[in-house]
Amino acid sequence: MRIHSAFRLGLVGGLGVLTAIVIGTALGHLTTVITYIGIALFLALGLDPLVVWLERRKLSRPLAVTIVTVGVLIALAGIVFAIVPTVISQTSTLIGNLASYVQNTTSQGIIDSIQELVPKSTLDIQSLVDSGVSFVTDPKNLATIGGGLLAVGAAIGNGVAGTIAVIILTLYFMASLRSMKRGLYALVPASGRPEFSRLAEEISESVGRYVLGQVALALLNGVCSFIILSITGAQLPAFFAFVAFVGALIPLVGTVSAAAVIVLAQLALLPTHPSTWIVLGIWYLVYMQVEAYLLAPRVMRRAVHVPGAMVVIAALVGGTLLGVLGALIAVPVAAAAMLILREVVVPRQNLK
Repeated sequence: MRIHSAFRLGLVGGLGVLTAIVIGTALGHLTTVITYIGIALFLALGLDPLVVWLERRKLSRPLAVTIVTVGVLIALAGIVFAIVPTVISQTSTLIGNLASYVQNTTSQGIIDSIQELVPKSTLDIQSLVDSGVSFVTDPKNLATIGGGLLAVGAAIGNGVAGTIAVIILTLYFMASLRSMKRGLYALVPASGRPEFSRLAEEISESVGRYVLGQVALALLNGVCSFIILSITGAQLPAFFAFVAFVGALIPLVGTVSAAAVIVLAQLALLPTHPSTWIVLGIWYLVYMQVEAYLLAPRVMRRAVHVPGAMVVIAALVGGTLLGVLGALIAVPVAAAAMLILREVVVPRQNLK
């Protein structure tokens, strides 16, 4: 009897382990889809304040959702038609001038400009360039280069498909957000449903305010980038200002990534004008410090009522754990946790 019971226990335990492994593997394969759903739901909550604002103007919910949806689609279409032709034109220019870029690189064009900034004893730019040219021109490395280009193309295609999926999901979630909330509230026992719905609505509003605050920071970054790019005589100031705007929508790492792309792009487009990309590099270093430690904490504190230090800590923890999605939802999650502590935990502790 004991052997039989032990066998049954081991069998059930083994099946439980196998089930956990299968579930974990499935979640691993669905990571991208879960990320798309999370971002879409986050954006839908961010657009919901606009819908509520229109409802307060005596418009019906379906009409308000339709107006916001049309506005979002028009904005996206305008961005695409404004940016894509510029990208195509600039790409054609880069391809057409590829030989001259390579010639400038190997004929001391850009090398002399960079070597003036870096002592030759510390880093020999010419040797570094020669090694790169030798690697590119070596027939043995063509397969590696081709595979890398293919991977880049696949990544771009996946990014475009993911963006379209997120946009479609966002529109669906925004249209059905109220019914989704009602379904969620129905799962809570009737005795605690009013309090749960009140806290959920406050959390939802905090997410909307957070999204609007993040968009305001991104818009400020884009406008300032356009001004400094125009003043320094950089190439394509409008396009790279848009890059700065899109990058700043991602907390913590977005501004840094966009700044790096902009500076490196100007270095490639203006190899003989080091003053341009040096000034841009200094500007973005200063701006990132101001945004990270002054602007973002103040805006987020007003939007989600979270202390500035908690904003920075939450963004760091969320970005480390869940990447882009974690960085996006970290501050609203921190605001929700503080709201629950303030409205639920502390009052219960005071009653004891």
